[in-house]
Amino acid sequence: MTDSVRHDVLGTLLPGFPGPDAPDWVLDALREGLGGVCLFGSNVESAGQLRDLTATLRAANAEAVIAIDEEGGDVTRLFHRVGAPYPGNAVLGRIDDLDATRATGRAVGEALAAAGCTLTFAPDADVNSNPLNPVIGVRSFGTDPQAVARHVAAWTEGLQSTGISACAKHFPGHGDTATDSHLALPVVDVPLSTLESRDLVPFDAAIAARTHAVMTSHIVVPQLDAEHPATMSPTVLGMLRNEFGFDGVIVSDALDMHGASGVIGIPEAAVRALIAGCDLLCIGSETTESAFNDVVDAVVAAVGAGRLERTAIARASARVRGLRARGLAELARHSALATHWHDALPTRQRVIETFDISAGVPEALTAGIGTVVRIETEANIAVGESPWGPFTLQAAEYSWLAGARSFDVSAAATELLALPGPLLVVGKSLHRWPFATAAIDQLRERRDDVVVVDMGWPGDDRRYADIATFGASKLVGEALADLLEQWGANHG
Repeated sequence: MTDSVRHDVLGTLLPGFPGPDAPDWVLDALREGLGGVCLFGSNVESAGQLRDLTATLRAANAEAVIAIDEEGGDVTRLFHRVGAPYPGNAVLGRIDDLDATRATGRAVGEALAAAGCTLTFAPDADVNSNPLNPVIGVRSFGTDPQAVARHVAAWTEGLQSTGISACAKHFPGHGDTATDSHLALPVVDVPLSTLESRDLVPFDAAIAARTHAVMTSHIVVPQLDAEHPATMSPTVLGMLRNEFGFDGVIVSDALDMHGASGVIGIPEAAVRALIAGCDLLCIGSETTESAFNDVVDAVVAAVGAGRLERTAIARASARVRGLRARGLAELARHSALATHWHDALPTRQRVIETFDISAGVPEALTAGIGTVVRIETEANIAVGESPWGPFTLQAAEYSWLAGARSFDVSAAATELLALPGPLLVVGKSLHRWPFATAAIDQLRERRDDVVVVDMGWPGDDRRYADIATFGASKLVGEALADLLEQWGANHG
């Protein structure tokens, strides 16, 4: 009995690990029935190394889920060293061409399949209704629930046509928060009618598009459950099963996040998530062997004590084991699709057309760019430390980058004021950072040659977003560079 319980408990767990090679304890756990592993940027050094790593993992357990957080935009793991070659969700939402979104999902899926992954934690199905949201922003397809729903469905269809499983997130919706659940426990206290007409709409669309998985969020939604975060709420997850009719794998967001385990610890968070109805538990990005064993022991003990039903853990483990089969079935279902889907992928010019540009900006930069002032704000944990925007490019390819000096905004104010202009100030979601807005205000008070580029989700005050790109992937950075070249900024 104990061995079978342990086997099924292992089948619900998805640890991460540091470094490019799988530790022995992970391979041993895979041979024993571990549900899978989650890969992060620290696990990816090159395409060849990643293929070797995933082959090693599959050799230990052919049914194991090999998951990765690849959203195809600012949040990228495959391309975390160079920036993603896709536009990102907010830009796709602004292009508003479902064929382009479907093609992007397919491109991401083909890259993941080539890498040996089987599941990606995407698309982001959150409606970014709060412009101060510190963790969603450009990861969302937009602010209109119906439009977000259409693009979530298209991206899911494109991705899963490659045999890679999609995982819509973060149920029941993380878009109306001003708190990062990596660091605290957000509360979304809105009427049930708002949840139904706004936040839940894209998840309904994802399920209709046959998404294989849905990820929970570590947020409290008082109108659904005032006591438990969604990941640990039988009410919220019961709604996903019973009202939405979702029969796939319910995945927890990472349990090492403060919103899940900051008070109770990861082992107890794991127990409560499984009791609530989760099937597959993301434990964290750098799980140690001892921490992993603590989780296994806690869940096994919960089954023994009657807190967690034996049948529930067996059912969850079976759903996880069936995930790869669903992916292969989806691949076969789409085998007859036309091969010219890549023609719909967004070009740099289409990305440029989504930029929001204030009047007078092109004329301000036709004489050239004197200095690039880079404002580096704190990256949220989901995005991580990765090259972004024009800083993913080789300066030699663009004369305005090659000839410009780049300064951190922390430089002395007098030094910033003395820099040769025009000044191109580049940052992300600048309205959210008082130090950034203060620096821009000071520059604008003393100079009339300041142009601000916001490559995140911009605020309403256009002083901090003369050019808003709604994303900072490598492709968006290339599009911005092309635009500046078109304006003649290389003639300075």
